[in-house]
Amino acid sequence: MSAREKFYWLMGGVLILLVIASLLGAVLRVRASSAAGRAVVENLVSRVRAWWVMVAIFAVAFLAGPIATLVLFGWMSFFALREFVTLSPSRPADHVPLFLSFFVLIPLQYALIGYDWYGLFAILIPVYAFLVLPAIAALAGDPGDYLERTAKIQWAIMVTVYCVSHTPALLLLHIPGYQGQDALLIFFLLLVTQLSDVLQYVFGKLFGRTRLAPNVSPSKTLEGLIGGGLAATAIGGAMYWITPFTPLEALGMSFVIVVMGFLGGLTLSAVKRSLGVKDWGAMIEGHGGMLDRVDSLSFAAPIFFHLTRYFF
Repeated sequence: MSAREKFYWLMGGVLILLVIASLLGAVLRVRASSAAGRAVVENLVSRVRAWWVMVAIFAVAFLAGPIATLVLFGWMSFFALREFVTLSPSRPADHVPLFLSFFVLIPLQYALIGYDWYGLFAILIPVYAFLVLPAIAALAGDPGDYLERTAKIQWAIMVTVYCVSHTPALLLLHIPGYQGQDALLIFFLLLVTQLSDVLQYVFGKLFGRTRLAPNVSPSKTLEGLIGGGLAATAIGGAMYWITPFTPLEALGMSFVIVVMGFLGGLTLSAVKRSLGVKDWGAMIEGHGGMLDRVDSLSFAAPIFFHLTRYFF
């Protein structure tokens, strides 16, 4: 089966799930009686509606080819970085480092993927940007809150650009017997990550009793993590046929994605709470901002990329 045929089968399954979710949302909307119940249903409906749009965008990018995929993720990094920076106070001395981050680092990081230059892609931000950007800020001569300001910029770039860019970087991999199908690994990673988020939310609402970190993320529960995480891991294992993995390997990879995605969501929730906000933005209906959607991906993508690269 070719990569495109696998993609069509995969999209068919996703569309069936979206149709079922849309119908379920319509039924629950009619049956919801309490104000709290209606609020939960409306949130679920808005999430499903947003997923229709996001799936369509990713499908078009896949069909348009690698360049379109790189451009799409480059824009995702741009908007996520903008959300992070908007909520993190800066000073005039930070303007040049921020300009370079948006208009030099993001295009260069994704261009390196397009040029298949793994060596520089892997160290551009954690080495060169880590050293150069703080030095440029220091040259501006403003030491006020320098460490805090610099740390925020470094964190923002690492999470929104470096980590997220490891998703399309799966196109860099040259796996024996899997030539021309690397783009399917992107869909595998995205589906497991996002299904894990959704299923943890659903299981948490249905069965959640034990809150894991109520002061950081009140909605995350132990029951939601276990139920949603295991369900997403099982679905990932069932999708082994679009990957170079065996069913057991796909289960293992899915488990790693679920765990890292959970840690990513929890960590960036802690960052949001420290900044005094609930969401990073309001770009995506029912999902908050762009960074609210890629928080799990930012932790899962680098680990998944390097595990795949080293072992396969």
